[in-house]
This record gives sequence, structure tokens and C-alpha cells, in this order.
Amino acid sequence: MIVFDLACADGHRFEGWFGSSADYAEQLGLGLIACPTCGSDAVTKAPMAPAVPAKSNARTERAPAQASAAAEASQQLSNAPVPPKVQQALAALAKAQAEALKASTWVGDKFAEDARKMHYGERDAAPIHGQATLDEARALIDEGVAVAPLPFPVAPPEKLN
Repeated sequence: MIVFDLACADGHRFEGWFGSSADYAEQLGLGLIACPTCGSDAVTKAPMAPAVPAKSNARTERAPAQASAAAEASQQLSNAPVPPKVQQALAALAKAQAEALKASTWVGDKFAEDARKMHYGERDAAPIHGQATLDEARALIDEGVAVAPLPFPVAPPEKLN
């Protein structure tokens, strides 16, 4: 996994976790990355400072005023620790998605085709999940086909360990 600091056109900063730089570029190109604050899909990588560990023999004592300022600044950063209630909600959502996918069949890039066939009665209805481009998803919605993006990425079965 790779973590990027991202920013939207309105200046909201947030983190994005991706399998690789190529995954980031693909998702950005498909319009799948949006600001969690305002929903804007005008997202770019924000400047990141490298994490350089302190020397093991270095002492890092701070004056009380510096420590207070650092604590205040960390509260304003978008990469501050996730509150426990949010962590619990995300864990519950991930668990619900995993449970739903147990009864669903991976159809890969044939998702739009299979969903459309089920909608028009050309195939038996069954829970499926797979991949669709943004244009394919919009076309399905325009046709009245009930589809929704999964909240968490799903790896194709052949890419699982």
C-alpha cells in the first residue's frame, strides 16, 4: 500500500491509500477519487514531507510552549488520528461489505453487461460485484439499473493472496 496526501480545489487535505502509483492514476482518471469534505473530484497530490526518523541517540525535549503549539497544530492536520467512533463506523461498514460480498459473485469487467442483462430479464437476478468505468456506471444509472459503488476497494479473486 502507498499513502498519498491529497488536496481538492477548495484546499481540503486528506489521505488516500492505494495499491500503487498506477492505481492512484487509474482511479483519478476514472473520477473515483473525491474530497470527503466537499465531494469535489478536482483532486491532486499535495506536497508531502518525507518521514525521517530521529537518530537513536538524539534527545527530543521540547519546551512546554513548543509542545503545546505542536499539539495544537496536529489537531488541525487532516492526517490527525481518526476518532474512535469513526474507526468503529468504518470497521462496521467493512464488515457489512465483507458479509454482502460472501453471497455475491465477482464478474470483473463484465459488471455493466451482467447488471444490464439482469435488469432487462435476460439473465436471472443475483448479487454480483465487479468493475465498471465511470461512463458505464452513469449509463446504468440513467437506464434505471440499481447499482452502487462499494465503500471499500475489492481485489479481483486472482489477485488475492
